[in-house]
Amino acid sequence: MDKDDQCSHQWNVAFAQPNSRPTNFATTTTTTLRTMGPGLEKIFSSNSHWLAAMNATEPEFFEQSAKSQSPKILWLGCSDSRVPESLITSSRPGDIFVHRNIANQVHPDDDSVLSVIAYATEVVGVEHILVIGHTNCGGATACLDASTENTSPSEPTTPLARWLAPLTKHVRTLKLEGLSKSEALMKVVEESVRVQVANVINTVPVKATWSAGKKNLWVHGLVYELETGRLRDLGISQGSAEKPMTNRIQSRGARL
Repeated sequence: MDKDDQCSHQWNVAFAQPNSRPTNFATTTTTTLRTMGPGLEKIFSSNSHWLAAMNATEPEFFEQSAKSQSPKILWLGCSDSRVPESLITSSRPGDIFVHRNIANQVHPDDDSVLSVIAYATEVVGVEHILVIGHTNCGGATACLDASTENTSPSEPTTPLARWLAPLTKHVRTLKLEGLSKSEALMKVVEESVRVQVANVINTVPVKATWSAGKKNLWVHGLVYELETGRLRDLGISQGSAEKPMTNRIQSRGARL
């Protein structure tokens, strides 16, 4: 089993299996984080090096950073470890307000994402909300696989399946016949971004911002290409004075 197949298998297992809890879980431990393996030790070591570098070049940075934040961008992205927003945009602490979840979903009844959007627009004052999908998305792959099963759709029984259920349902409506697996997955990724952009636009905080006459808030849809490291604009951006979203989502967009 190659690395991609192993990743896909792990997603499918998590997507399909009921809730389970680890057994023989130790209730107490005296082990410190620094001694729990090279992965955690690297986090502390890298933090120390970064801290020293920042203090050497910008000794007042942390003092100023602690006072306030005024990012102009809200990033609604996927939890995938290969899409770190600050790194791929060469941004600094304080530049981007962030919310990430599995498959970059914006559910109308999800208080987590709604509270982020509300705080970002009402308190922080962001000017751009970016919905960022990415190629080879495990969540999108799980939805695509579930949508093509020959069995009748069943009620989701796991947290992951419930989270992805709206996207899975939408994927079943797409015309994917004749497409290769990679082509179908790309279409699912892009269509999901379009749906989430529309969901963001229909949230109370965004509509309230536009209704109040604030025209400097924009919502955008992009796809990050893991294979190239490039952000690709889907050309579906919308501001308060733009035409309805349904008239714009067919635009193909261009690479940034």
